[in-house]
Amino acid sequence: MLGAIKTEPTESPVANLPKDAPSILTLAARSLFDVFAHASEGMLLVDRTGRVVWINDQYRRFLPALGFASEQEFVGQPVSAVVQNTQMEKVLETGKPILIDLLTNKAGTFVVSRFPLRDDAGQVIGALGVVLFDQPQSNLQPFLAKFSLLQRELDEARDALAVQRRAGAGSRQARHSFASFIGASAPVVDLKRQARRAAQSSSPVLLLGETGTGKELLAHAIHASSPRAKGPLISVNIAAVPETLLEAEFFGVAPGAYTGADRKGRDGKFRLADGGTLFLDEIGDMPLGLQAKLLRALQEGEIEPLGSNRLLPFDARIIAATSRDLVKLVQEGRFREDLFYRLNVLPLRVPPLRDRASDIPALLEVLTEALALRSALPQPEFSAQAIALLSAQQWRGNVRELRNVIEQLLLRNDSAWLDVGEVEQVLRESGISQIAPAPSPVPTPTSADGVQATDRLLLPLSQQVQALERQAVAAALKATQGNKLAAAKLLGLSRAKLYQRLS
Repeated sequence: MLGAIKTEPTESPVANLPKDAPSILTLAARSLFDVFAHASEGMLLVDRTGRVVWINDQYRRFLPALGFASEQEFVGQPVSAVVQNTQMEKVLETGKPILIDLLTNKAGTFVVSRFPLRDDAGQVIGALGVVLFDQPQSNLQPFLAKFSLLQRELDEARDALAVQRRAGAGSRQARHSFASFIGASAPVVDLKRQARRAAQSSSPVLLLGETGTGKELLAHAIHASSPRAKGPLISVNIAAVPETLLEAEFFGVAPGAYTGADRKGRDGKFRLADGGTLFLDEIGDMPLGLQAKLLRALQEGEIEPLGSNRLLPFDARIIAATSRDLVKLVQEGRFREDLFYRLNVLPLRVPPLRDRASDIPALLEVLTEALALRSALPQPEFSAQAIALLSAQQWRGNVRELRNVIEQLLLRNDSAWLDVGEVEQVLRESGISQIAPAPSPVPTPTSADGVQATDRLLLPLSQQVQALERQAVAAALKATQGNKLAAAKLLGLSRAKLYQRLS
């Protein structure tokens, strides 16, 4: 099979080796090929033009998922036409291997390696692709699951953007997807998982959480991922509408219903949301008198416009949100118990920022970039100590409060580097009465004090690793004068991974 084919590297000085070395190298290459062929989850070989010339037995099981009934239909085709997202042509073009990569296509998500194949003259004559692990059997399942989650969020963001572009700027469409809800902490990952499941249902969703946690953003994401995504998304902030206008706002007004009313009448939010989603923000502030009419509309699927005796059907999915304790309001008689049960079908609790402090570095990056672009200002970098101080705060206003502090920092400082001093000053001036101190880094176990070092070794391993990582990041940032991109390269991390280590 291999003949004169050889894999990387190409620089071996074969001429200087003992006489039997070439045969040993040939046997080694053939042996390595056999190991891959039998131990991997699949192998694929392409020629110098990028056409598939061979697959092994294990690879054949992927053919139905890729859309091929037989090996004959698959072999002989350009690899880019039969394997989605392949990088084999890149290997042929550059002559460089791709040792570890994640490949996602119709057959699933896989850990793969790709190697160029060369003749005795060193010319690339083909490439070998090896499936190391596939998704169902891989011991790298947590890693693959995270990759799949990020890939799905990217696809959702692209779909949401495409819907907005098709619909036009003036339409009532969702402005956010699940990718817009920044965070990879356990509470956020679990929330997104539940929200995605809720999106596929037509039952009411009740979003619970403190002010500023992102309930409206999540409502947009649920609508954008639902079967109603092409329909309208209509939002009503109940706390912002005068009580005397709420009924007309919800149910509409019949023509000539009262003096000064529009002769043509006016549709209410229920009718405007027909075929889509109606988002009722701050549902806990709804007056008792209107709660009964809302309950009837939800039960019957019909509304009666103000000044009319006609019932009009509507088809809208309800998402409600509140920062208030609805159970307590029910006990106090300020919220109807039957309406609560009607809305509380799929409750989702949005975690406060203090319960997901590990997401703050990523939020800082996204919010700082957005605010800098909006204000036409350069995007500053935060020191590790500044990020630690921000992560230690309680954030009663949650992401909204964090955004306010970041905006103040941008407008008050011309420096491209924000240290803990500037952050502490803005926190104090922004009205935070008690500024929580940044946690002290966990001492390293390499202290000269033997007893103390032993005690520190008894700390949880995760704390020790985290402390060492922070020290390494701090040293890299110091060496690169605060340049995060350079520090990330120095540490062999992506910029996103660097921000995770700063949390």
